[in-house]
Amino acid sequence: MANGHPTETVAHTEAPSGHEAGEATVAGIFGPGFFVALAMLLVFALAIWKKVPSAIGKSLDKKIALIREQLEEAKALRQEAEALKAEYEAKAKSADKEAKAMLKRAESDAETIVAKAAEDAEALVARRQAMAEAKIAAEERAAIDEIRATAARSAAAAAAKLIAERNDASSDKALVDKAIAGL
Repeated sequence: MANGHPTETVAHTEAPSGHEAGEATVAGIFGPGFFVALAMLLVFALAIWKKVPSAIGKSLDKKIALIREQLEEAKALRQEAEALKAEYEAKAKSADKEAKAMLKRAESDAETIVAKAAEDAEALVARRQAMAEAKIAAEERAAIDEIRATAARSAAAAAAKLIAERNDASSDKALVDKAIAGL
């Protein structure tokens, strides 16, 4: 401890500049990095020689064309769906108008039926009233006829009784002779 502070010991493991320890080199110039770069250049050259970039380009072009086709198809499907939507909206509006018209017709028909039923009921009441009045009048006529018949029978009986009391056999003979002579 110097001046009250602990002293640290540090070890350094750095290699001297130049080549790193353990790296193999060819002729002291070509290290492993050179061979990796050379292999990559060979792979790129081989890829170019075998026309890999154009094949990749063609493949990408095919993918792009396929995607464009799918986009066009999706666009057409969307337009078709929008047309169907518009058609169904129009049908829904038409159906709504038709339902309202049917409701109005039904209300009108119901009013007509109610009015006809009221007229029929009034006609029925009038017919029944006329029938009742006719029946009452017939009953009155029958009662009057019966009273007249009863009155006629009573009058005939009273007249016969009066005639029988006032007339005797000799006056009857004179009346019969007079009636015969009148014929």
